[in-house]
Amino acid sequence: MNIPNLITVLRVLLIPIFILLFYLPYSWSYMAASTVFAIAAATDWLDGYLARRLEQSTPFGAFLDPVADKLMVAVALVLLVQEHANLWLTLPAAVIIGREIVISALREWMAEIGARAHVAVSNLGKWKTAAQMLALVILLANPPAFTFWVVVGYTLLLIAAGLTLWSMLQYLRAAWPHLKTSAEKK
Repeated sequence: MNIPNLITVLRVLLIPIFILLFYLPYSWSYMAASTVFAIAAATDWLDGYLARRLEQSTPFGAFLDPVADKLMVAVALVLLVQEHANLWLTLPAAVIIGREIVISALREWMAEIGARAHVAVSNLGKWKTAAQMLALVILLANPPAFTFWVVVGYTLLLIAAGLTLWSMLQYLRAAWPHLKTSAEKK
């Protein structure tokens, strides 16, 4: 266990804290939940930076980091869908969570056939993640009302969902020769 891995574990441990804060019956609870989520999101960058800088990349870290990210985002989206209960949030949330399931399965299958590098993370994913995290921080900080900031959060989440679909299509296109070959062998 090294510092980057401990930071990743911390990110997972922050999830129940931001859930608890989100549901507290106080006016400051949304902002507190958003702050904890923002800290957790910042640790995503920090653990990766430290792993590279300190040359402490490990198989455990390579496994846990994307799991922690997906858990954190999925939990935030579920909380927000329940709280806002509208199409503007539910549709992009379904797209984002659905894409994560599809791409995780695709990466696992590609790894099984020895072609994992064909579905590596792209720069587009970094833009998607930035829009998504900013949207979630904004939406977690605000009660579900059509205020300026909630509309900004919805807009960023819709942009993130669009980038999510675009990146999924890129991954599927990169994997298509392998998917097609496997289908033809059957």
